[in-house]
Amino acid sequence: MKKLFASLFSLAIVASTFAQTTWTIDKSHSKVGFNVIHMAVSDVEGKFNDFDGTIVSKSEEFNGAEISFVARTTSIDTDNERRDTHLKSPDFFEAEKFPEITFKGNLVKDGGKYRLVGDFTMKGVTKKVEFDVTYGGSINTERGAKAGFKLSGSVNRQDYGLSWNNKLKGGELAVSDNVDLIVKIELNKKV
Repeated sequence: MKKLFASLFSLAIVASTFAQTTWTIDKSHSKVGFNVIHMAVSDVEGKFNDFDGTIVSKSEEFNGAEISFVARTTSIDTDNERRDTHLKSPDFFEAEKFPEITFKGNLVKDGGKYRLVGDFTMKGVTKKVEFDVTYGGSINTERGAKAGFKLSGSVNRQDYGLSWNNKLKGGELAVSDNVDLIVKIELNKKV
């Protein structure tokens, strides 16, 4: 009988060690945004309205969590229909042919700081990336457990084939090559 209890206890410890928690994005409390410099003098912001993702974590602090994320290019929104149509065209996202921007990788905790490391794919091109992440914490609510993260970083759109541009008289670019990403995510713990 002692051996049975010892075996069950060992099994419980092993199971808890490998227990995984899946989190999904609460879209109504999240934003996938970006910012570019326009005409060398001002910022233009945009966002993707259709996105989804899952986070699978083996620890409460999300260290090593597996991240899978997708944003749909047809949902780009810059509050300007003409510009959005141009962004969906072959000059930029070519949304019909490349309907998704994806990320697959891991959240890495180093000391008190977090980084998102993995493969970022846009317009059929995949590159290794690393973004800074701020962990806002987690909380248990009447609606279940929640966690929050904010990602910041940038990508060079030219690296992904989004190469359209015009030069101004002084040689400045109409649209900056660097695109700043500002992603705010609230997660729901999957029951």
